[in-house]
Amino acid sequence: MTAEKLATLCAEIAGNKKAENTIALDLRGISSFTDFFVICSGTSEPHLKAIANEIQEKLKQDHNVRPQAVDGFPMSQWIVIDYTDVIVHIFHENKRGYYSLEDLWSDAPRLKLPES
Repeated sequence: MTAEKLATLCAEIAGNKKAENTIALDLRGISSFTDFFVICSGTSEPHLKAIANEIQEKLKQDHNVRPQAVDGFPMSQWIVIDYTDVIVHIFHENKRGYYSLEDLWSDAPRLKLPES
């Protein structure tokens, strides 16, 4: 599976769990450690956990894809799922603006995602 397809799938799965403001940043040619960031928001700690679990379970079941690492936990209000070429950031809506990854990587083009 290509990194672009994986990023799109992660965004789609997150959207199916009602993640908000989901974007995918194309970091190819900008970053040496990954190709895409998928960034989304949840409204509560259980919502963050549900989004993270759904992404991991769907990719494992449907595509036999497992993350290299998962860091953070709902109480930290930021969960990171590392698929090497795609890194998924799931923020509580209140923390997303604080870390502002979209601004930090503002030179990265956004991947066009299907409407959820």
